[in-house]
Amino acid sequence: MTTHQPINASAEIRSILYLNGVTKTFDGFKAINNLSLDIAPGELRAIIGPNGAGKSTMMDIITGKTKPDAGEVRFKDHIDLTRYDEADIANMGIGRKFQKPTVIDSLSIWDNLELALAGNRGVLQTLFYKLKAAQADRIDEVINLIGLSEKKKDLAENLSHGQKQWLEIGMLFIQEPEVLLVDEPAGGMTDYETMETARLLKDIAKSHSVIVVEHDMEFVRALDCKVTVLHEGSVLAEGTLDKVSSNPRVIEVYLGR
Repeated sequence: MTTHQPINASAEIRSILYLNGVTKTFDGFKAINNLSLDIAPGELRAIIGPNGAGKSTMMDIITGKTKPDAGEVRFKDHIDLTRYDEADIANMGIGRKFQKPTVIDSLSIWDNLELALAGNRGVLQTLFYKLKAAQADRIDEVINLIGLSEKKKDLAENLSHGQKQWLEIGMLFIQEPEVLLVDEPAGGMTDYETMETARLLKDIAKSHSVIVVEHDMEFVRALDCKVTVLHEGSVLAEGTLDKVSSNPRVIEVYLGR
């Protein structure tokens, strides 16, 4: 595994994630076009934009799934993420939750979280492993955070779509990433689940940096954070939701559709 240089803990980090002039072309199509983005430590940021705006490719580049053709991608000011693969970047503390939940339906909520906490241990090893008290406390803490305390022994297959999303956010959170990338968490949720998901991500953002890609404007409003609008692979507008929503170009290419 590639190792990275330790950062001086006493040095103040200005940007947890910094993209500058990032470009990525697929078969002549510029999915990302001179994209620049700056996320501060502990920031909650929403990324919106039409289909094909480059949101997923941006996440792929940050997590090492895709390498950019040009530009800087830095973590904690100094770490050049383009030099590392997906596993290295995940181990550094950048976690990603995809749009479709990937919980194990045949396991309980508790067991899913225990498996996520275990990291590299396999399912059987984990189920026969005796948890330390601090680890059990950590699982209980996360179950409480995601609002599923009364269901912790229930099988994941019996959860609603929204509850599965909360469980998967918990499974990512329990691994203690410094940055959580969350892809369209509100898709398919009830209104109640949508608002609870916004509350959950705001709670997590009190101690972590969180980047949320989303289409649901009510959900983005509930997040009450800075919004970046992507279009054709670059930043079209940035600011509060009210500010970007009143931008004529944003209305033209996205909100007016």
